[in-house]
Amino acid sequence: MTIHPSAIIDPLAEIHPEAEIGPYVVVDGPVRIGRKSRVMAHATILGWSEIGEENEIHPGVILGDAPQDTAYRGEETYLRIGNHNVLREYVQVHRGTAPGSSTVIGNHNFLMVSAHVAHNCRLGDHIVMANGALLGGYVEVGDRAFISAHCLVHQFVRVGELSLMRGLSGTSRDVPPYSIIDWQHTVRGVNVVGLKRAGFDERRIRKIREAFRILFRKGRNLSLAIKEIESNSEISTDLTALLEFIKSSQRGVCFGG
Repeated sequence: MTIHPSAIIDPLAEIHPEAEIGPYVVVDGPVRIGRKSRVMAHATILGWSEIGEENEIHPGVILGDAPQDTAYRGEETYLRIGNHNVLREYVQVHRGTAPGSSTVIGNHNFLMVSAHVAHNCRLGDHIVMANGALLGGYVEVGDRAFISAHCLVHQFVRVGELSLMRGLSGTSRDVPPYSIIDWQHTVRGVNVVGLKRAGFDERRIRKIREAFRILFRKGRNLSLAIKEIESNSEISTDLTALLEFIKSSQRGVCFGG
């Protein structure tokens, strides 16, 4: 174990022998830090936080602080971070707000400078949040989503798998899987580049683009558009996931431009 002599480590903390703790780091509370995770200078990890293996936590990061919620009364709540994540300078991730609840970040995610993840968010795997991207409380982000710089996501919103939010955009509605959105919850098209990088072939992408044309370009009621797509006997698993996401939305989904 490498712990810089200037670091302040709570005796309740559990730090793996192969972890690295840099200068002026503060670990305050029953924090657990896994194998080969590296916590760099001036980072702060608080409360009931669990950090997995081989994470990079850069200078100034704050993890597991109390939620920014006036209803929070100091109860035991959690932050759970998986493996192989990179959290760049001044990222902030707060723990849950309801007693016993958690904020959860999966694996292989990349959170850039000053990204903010509020209480009770749930992030999947291989997600990118660029500089200054902000998630409100209880936001859910699907695998391989890309949230560009200075995007704003309202509390309780879901950001679908393989979606892309363009820089400076915001949403108070659910972001459909595979979509590109910009400005205020406006669907501009299909995230073709992201789909190709994820291994989707031309046939799969073509079916998704046709579905998007029906859903977001015809100006039709979404329920009728969904019925039109479902009437196709060759509906794919990709489209099934897209339609189930839309049908299960509690806030409504982003609309067509």
